[in-house]
Amino acid sequence: MRNDEAAPPKGLVSRALGGVASSLRAQLFAWVVLTLIGAICINLYLSFRSADATADLVTDRTLLASARVIAEATHVDGSGTVQIDIPPAALEMFDTGYGDRVFYQVVTAWGSLIAGFPDLPRPKRDLIGEDMTFRTDGVRVLMLSHPVVGLDQDSTISVAVAVTHNSQYAMRRRLWLSDFTKQLALVLLAGLVTIIGLQRGLAPVLRLRDAVRERGRQRLDPLDPHMVQNELRPLVHALNDHMERVQNQMAAQRRFVSNAAHQLRTPLALISTQASFAARETDNNRRDEALTALRSSTRQVTRLASQLLTLSRAEPGSRRPRNDTIDLAETARRVLETLAEEALRRNIDLGLEADETAVHIEGDGTMLREMLVNLVDNALRYTQAGGRVTVGVGRDGDTALLWVEDNGPGIPEAERAQVFERFYRIMGTEPEGSGLGLAIVREVVDGAGGSVMLDEAIGGGLLVRVRLPAV
Repeated sequence: MRNDEAAPPKGLVSRALGGVASSLRAQLFAWVVLTLIGAICINLYLSFRSADATADLVTDRTLLASARVIAEATHVDGSGTVQIDIPPAALEMFDTGYGDRVFYQVVTAWGSLIAGFPDLPRPKRDLIGEDMTFRTDGVRVLMLSHPVVGLDQDSTISVAVAVTHNSQYAMRRRLWLSDFTKQLALVLLAGLVTIIGLQRGLAPVLRLRDAVRERGRQRLDPLDPHMVQNELRPLVHALNDHMERVQNQMAAQRRFVSNAAHQLRTPLALISTQASFAARETDNNRRDEALTALRSSTRQVTRLASQLLTLSRAEPGSRRPRNDTIDLAETARRVLETLAEEALRRNIDLGLEADETAVHIEGDGTMLREMLVNLVDNALRYTQAGGRVTVGVGRDGDTALLWVEDNGPGIPEAERAQVFERFYRIMGTEPEGSGLGLAIVREVVDGAGGSVMLDEAIGGGLLVRVRLPAV
């Protein structure tokens, strides 16, 4: 049977705790106050023990004084009888206004009761007070042995004095409450100082927050690290680094869109012109030439669009990452089989050099295959008829090695870093291309946690080396 009314408001409690957890000011204040409260609780406990010990000590001193007064009033008369007249001062010293009752007992050394209550309990040791129960009352009892001149068998008597706990407990409460009041005042003062300190300490953080909020969406200029404390300056530097990366990405995106539009505009305009020319042409031969050119331009645009799509997929965060286990040599063999027809058409020697042992890597199989396609396709495009393109696969410890070597014109050393940029093409190159092949290669290699570098092949040409983590 459900009892919804008795259920605690979990949502309200969760929101309250979440609000405290999400506020730095509240967290700091809570930790400071909780630390103070913990220290004060320990101090109050120690204060209680100290107040209890002080009250016991004062009560014992009063009991001892009363016992001495009673003992000194004891004497032996002329007939040898012990006589005692209890002085009123011995009992009145306990009259503190708390309604305490006083009990006493005077006994000789041989156990004869001289005066007082015969059933009053006696502590085990002299001069040391002890909490005991007399009849139905809790009492503090102290015993004193005192010499009496004139006694025959022994010259001492035992005086026990007991008093109820009213004044003792009252004294303990007053001492403890005094400490409690001081500690409470200390907590309030510390809380006030903490609030003021938090306000002043968090002021630079709030200024940083306001500076970020007041910026427009297009403002990505760096923030001043000196507006916050030294401990928070790494955060400002990290924000500035992040904004710089965002600026670079935005600039690269703008360049990419502009270059893509430029790259597509020319072949699309050419396709439109060729289609119009073919539609108007009545000569069959010239119409066939126009249609052939139209097909060539269409293939060029199709390849450009395919490479743009591949590059978009290779960018970080553009698709869900895959973790395929890939045989690098087998993948290279399949890519070469796909491009073998183009190599045979141009009489290019296309070969594969691979270790006998399999070389496996982990990553997105589709994108790694696209990387190989672009590397081999670039090598075929820039290698003259009758040339040579060699793909190699090997392993160096925990690293998989892939290299593509050709004997084409190569890339000047000064431009080897720039060719990885999108749409960058070396001036004076004859083969048609989009300038996206090596950009795709770099994106895929970076996404797989590897590295790529360009070098000059032995005997001239280009050597592309790719290093990837092996499994």
